[in-house]
Amino acid sequence: MPGCDLPPARLTVGVISAGRVGSALGAALERTGHVVFGVCAVSDASVRRAGTRLPDSKILPAEEVAAHSELLLLAVPDIELAGLVRGLACAGVVRPGTIVAHTSGANGIGVLAPLTEIGALPLAIHPAMTFTGHEEDLTRLGNACFGITAADEVGYAIAQSLVIEMGGEPVRVPEEHRQLYHAALVHGSGHLLTVVLDALDALRAALAGPGLLGQQTVDDQPGGLAERLLAPLASAALDNALRRGQAGLTGPVARGDADAVAAHLAALTPVDPRLAAGYRGLSLRTAERAGTAPAVIELLEGH
Repeated sequence: MPGCDLPPARLTVGVISAGRVGSALGAALERTGHVVFGVCAVSDASVRRAGTRLPDSKILPAEEVAAHSELLLLAVPDIELAGLVRGLACAGVVRPGTIVAHTSGANGIGVLAPLTEIGALPLAIHPAMTFTGHEEDLTRLGNACFGITAADEVGYAIAQSLVIEMGGEPVRVPEEHRQLYHAALVHGSGHLLTVVLDALDALRAALAGPGLLGQQTVDDQPGGLAERLLAPLASAALDNALRRGQAGLTGPVARGDADAVAAHLAALTPVDPRLAAGYRGLSLRTAERAGTAPAVIELLEGH
């Protein structure tokens, strides 16, 4: 009817491969009405994941998936992406006009050049989210930003539409800044995990021994006493950083308490010298940000 909004075009989607990211995005696209007709899945885990998340999709070789896709989603690890693109280009299976989107954070559209040269429309669509392979992945997509890079405004419009359909928020990332974008995300998420795991190791060492009557024995299994002790503090610290920025800095380093920092290093070193070294390095960066007392910086630099 005149004046009515037309629904967005539905696409025939192929996914290479059915890992945690590819299967989650494929399922999210299917929920919006796109049709994931085929998936390339090699490992037993990928085959099972495809069967669970995309039960109506056929398991097909990569070349066959590429040949019949209107939207081809390349969700392979970063290290495999360039080789996959070259292989598909040499095989000549990608039709001109095919939308080819990869999910790599570190890469923009340059890595897709072999397919762009034969008429594909290149997109980089990276969900800034960690994926576990479980049901929460799809829920988390609704709160995730996606770093998108395209060759022109038409490409950006397509990428933006796809991301919004999946429930995410599209964020433009210039081609030349993809590595910086990815480094920032790795530093703020992957390294955060390392810090938390180190802190839990130290807590387990601190809590070892007889506990309160009826209290759970301290062990190295997730969800124990150490995790329950750290969780509210770590959650509050992250919230402070995101909402208050530099003003959220606290603790002995920010306060310039060199004696406390020295005592911490002395306590951590017997547990694990590598853990103590990590504490020292991060404390020095905290001290630099906070502009703390020179005595703390001298201690941390080893002067």
